[in-house]
Amino acid sequence: MSETLDPAAVEPDTRSRIVAAADALFYQRGFEHTSFADIARAVQLSRGNFYYHFKTKDDILQAVIGLRAQRTQAMLDAWTRAADTPEGRLGCFVQMLVRNRENIQRHGCPVGTLCTELAKLKHPSRDDAGMIFSQFRAWLRTQFGAMGLADEADRLAMHLLSRSQGIATLANAFNDEAFIRQEVAQLEAWISSLNPASSTSH
Repeated sequence: MSETLDPAAVEPDTRSRIVAAADALFYQRGFEHTSFADIARAVQLSRGNFYYHFKTKDDILQAVIGLRAQRTQAMLDAWTRAADTPEGRLGCFVQMLVRNRENIQRHGCPVGTLCTELAKLKHPSRDDAGMIFSQFRAWLRTQFGAMGLADEADRLAMHLLSRSQGIATLANAFNDEAFIRQEVAQLEAWISSLNPASSTSH
């Protein structure tokens, strides 16, 4: 007997490859400057097979935003498991700038750059893309709250989030790894200074 391939088993893999390729291209080139043909070429699909999975570029954008949201939540969950203290978990967030420094220097922050571009285009999906920042904000707020700073947790979360975006923007503008490391060290010292346990031990 010859083995037949179940189309239902192939579809998720093909679709996921399209979304992964689009995710990378949107980050590297921008949403507006990435065409259907660019994505199809990256996954080596014919136009007909490509349209079977996605009819419009906006459909792909929604899938990319969904993928990024899933990855973000998985990363936040991993950070929560990785450190025993909220200070340590906040350190995981800050160190993300160092871990991703090469991509940040080349292309900036994937979330920030997409949100900025979609806002300029007045694209209907701009609020959906911004929800990824909301995931970070809520997680950071939880960590600051766990440090005993519940009254200021949201303000501190927004400060750290905005500071990280500023670092990514300037690191991209100046292609400066030393700047990233310098700013990360300052953020780590700032987080440590907010910890009541650290303050009372000095």
